[in-house]
Amino acid sequence: MALLIPIFGDQLSHGLSSLAGQDKKACVILMAEVDEETEYVPHHKSKMVYILSAMRHHANDLRSAGWTVDYVKLTDAENSGSFTGEIARAIERHKVSALCVTEAGEWRVKAMLDSWPDRFDIPVEIRPDDRFLCTHAEFESWTKDRKQLRMEFFYRDMRRKSGLMMNGDTPEGEQWNFDAENRKPAKRDLAMPTPLHFAPNAVTQDVIQMVERRFAGNMGETTKFGFAVTREDALRQQKHFLDHALPNFGDYQDAMLTGEPFLWHSILSPYINSGLLDPLELCRAVEVQYRAGKVPINAAEGFIRQVIGWREYVRGIYWHAGPEYVESNALAATRPLPEFYWTGKTDMHCLSQAIGQTIEHSYAHHIQRLMITGNFALLAGLNPKEVHKWYLAVYADAYEWVELPNSLGMSQFADGGMLASKPYAASGAYINRMSDYCTHCSYDVKQRTGPKACPFNALYWEFIARNERKLRKNPRMAMPYKNWERMADADKVALRAHAQQFLEKLG
Repeated sequence: MALLIPIFGDQLSHGLSSLAGQDKKACVILMAEVDEETEYVPHHKSKMVYILSAMRHHANDLRSAGWTVDYVKLTDAENSGSFTGEIARAIERHKVSALCVTEAGEWRVKAMLDSWPDRFDIPVEIRPDDRFLCTHAEFESWTKDRKQLRMEFFYRDMRRKSGLMMNGDTPEGEQWNFDAENRKPAKRDLAMPTPLHFAPNAVTQDVIQMVERRFAGNMGETTKFGFAVTREDALRQQKHFLDHALPNFGDYQDAMLTGEPFLWHSILSPYINSGLLDPLELCRAVEVQYRAGKVPINAAEGFIRQVIGWREYVRGIYWHAGPEYVESNALAATRPLPEFYWTGKTDMHCLSQAIGQTIEHSYAHHIQRLMITGNFALLAGLNPKEVHKWYLAVYADAYEWVELPNSLGMSQFADGGMLASKPYAASGAYINRMSDYCTHCSYDVKQRTGPKACPFNALYWEFIARNERKLRKNPRMAMPYKNWERMADADKVALRAHAQQFLEKLG
């Protein structure tokens, strides 16, 4: 009789809680590629190649470490298409007496795990996922008696708990947050590092061929696939970031340049979210670079805040809000997602750049997601659930627990302010300030109406007017509404009419 340990595609960590303290000789690890995971949204081809190849390499690493691994490929003739179906088949194959699994990262997977004890009539141990700094219970305790669940205060608690960038009880630099120093536009003459590119080996090539055959109609390219698919290579990319990109990450983390998808970003989020890299280990390595005088404080603090602050916070929000969170639509946005979100074919240069690199790399950095594709969706009143499904489908680092609060809450304000203190809505002026996109665009960012006017300008004021009843009392929206009040009635009418004409053409 054997203990069966299922491992999912976001659990590719040797230190996984379900493996801790187990007798390798008495266990069988089950890893399965199944239709229910590859088809619940139309995943980007490179996202699927990354996850499936990383799973296959991780299985080989586990075997090298002495574990028995039963691996089911997507193309295996007897593949049932579901995790539960593969558990049932594995129980028969291995005479399984019990299951041990690390808790699910998403609500739909949790429901599946919760059904297993009755379905299989054997003991099922579900262990906490200790790869996170904050437990579910700790986050729930933090939310109690708080009128607002703001990340900044949660982040300070995580700094205290981890000791990162702390001098006793005092934050390094005597302030918690250096974000005000992290908003510089980039210039093209600055030397930018290039992320490492990992040529696909035979295992990855096999996955690429399978994905191209089976998912030919999905978004994306695989000809330039270069993600790390092993922990060893992910650590190489981590070191490359620490040595070459981190020093300027803080200054230019919000910057955007035509033809430059990566700038000084780490490109490590796919590896963190799938388990190849340990987030706390990475943050400690960033702190070492800072204390050695190799990177400035705004770079080190800014990166650490994204990981132990924002990443942990959105996980907490996801589980706190519940499975119904996905249906949130506080601004009653119903417009369908335009076709150009899948093709990148639009005259708006900023959108064609952000979506074009998404098609090519399954990657865009956080400001492109928030202030380009997300900002447009917010201003145009796109259905937030469709927007969420798009983000979940197209990015290699997207798992629902991290993507849903970011898209539905932060980007689309669909939760009415549970997560974000205000809608992240902006006209073309913001894009012009933080990028060179507007200089290459067929539209004029300085025009608000007329055939050459930047669509973001009229759409911004249409958004302000359309949502006045819901947003006017928000203290962080006071200035936009004062500016709207000062406008001449004729200008208001012209702006809204121009926006409506654009939206009608959008479909």
